Amino acid sequence: MFGSLLPACSLSIDAFAVALCIGATGDGTKKTAAMMGTACGAFQFFMPLAGWMIGVYTLGRISSIDHWVAFGLLAFVGGNMMRGSFSGESVCSGYSAATLRSLLSLALATSIDALAVGASFGVTGKPVLALAGESGLITLALCFAGVLFGRRVGNRLGKRSEFIGGMVLILIGLNILREHLVQ
Repeated sequence: MFGSLLPACSLSIDAFAVALCIGATGDGTKKTAAMMGTACGAFQFFMPLAGWMIGVYTLGRISSIDHWVAFGLLAFVGGNMMRGSFSGESVCSGYSAATLRSLLSLALATSIDALAVGASFGVTGKPVLALAGESGLITLALCFAGVLFGRRVGNRLGKRSEFIGGMVLILIGLNILREHLVQ
């Protein structure tokens, strides 16, 4: 039902929120937008693939509970995103794209959830290439736009988008349970 487009959009939300923050903190140049989009998009492409390989490796060992594992992973990631949206700290605290090291750290940090979602695709036997490609492209575009528009909306939109992204991941997990339990 959900395919890969909805999870790909949801996975892009963290990186988009960070991109808004980069712009909101005063580094909203096109060069920074391109660097942020490229780094985050690349990580969002490769992490689901790595997660899928991990999931496929464990598939034979957990096939009777694979849907519960997928739900657990998605609920955990989604719950953390939703919980983070309620934290008192500004979503933009401490983010910077001034150095390559910090940019790659941000790209890695915002793509860990893609590893878990890729693993859930692997344990349920779903193909992951569309998820990886869509997630990478959507993230690239959203990060580019996010940095450029961040000066205006970074602090206001960041928390809300993080909550919605988490909710979408949990709903996808519930849909996986529904598909396996109601047969």
